[in-house]
Amino acid sequence: MELSELLKPLNSPVKIQEFLDSIPYNSTKRTLSPLLVMKERMAHCMDGGMFAAAALRRLGYLPLIVDLTAENDDDHIIAVFREAGCWGAVAKSNTTVLRFREPVYRTLRELAMSYFDLYYNLNGQKSLRSYSRAIDLSRFDDRDWETTGEDLEYIGDHTYTMRHYPLITPAQAKRLNHVPKYLYDAGFAGADIDGLYKPA
Repeated sequence: MELSELLKPLNSPVKIQEFLDSIPYNSTKRTLSPLLVMKERMAHCMDGGMFAAAALRRLGYLPLIVDLTAENDDDHIIAVFREAGCWGAVAKSNTTVLRFREPVYRTLRELAMSYFDLYYNLNGQKSLRSYSRAIDLSRFDDRDWETTGEDLEYIGDHTYTMRHYPLITPAQAKRLNHVPKYLYDAGFAGADIDGLYKPA
């Protein structure tokens, strides 16, 4: 079955998010194409971002992703879409708070900042630092990124070459408070991790 047929039931951004929420986190080192995500029923944040971009494309949106970069933590990939001039996002995450965003943010910076207080590492440190410009995945159409069996790590590598914009200053980073335990617990509720709350 072709990818377009497989994606047909995902007829809105929130349906795409619900699908990503329903499948396990990809703990392998492979970066899967959207077709393989459908077939293998798993995704990590890079897989999920690309999958969401491909699914959004079928709904008439551009296949766009944004890279959120972090300090002492993993980066995060979100698929972004625009409605009535405002940005929203779909994402796969092992935490509960770094996923869907309604399209109510006027700029990509506003959208990225909506993740700021909820983006923290296993030590309870707020770790989000910058965001990239939107990356249009159609630039990789000649490599069949949506359906290939090839490892798509090269797309992840490409995100590192894009211009990134800082969200806070170094001085602000030094003054950040640790995440309270109730928020930490909410973020990692149901996550497949072996971490404990251990603020420095």
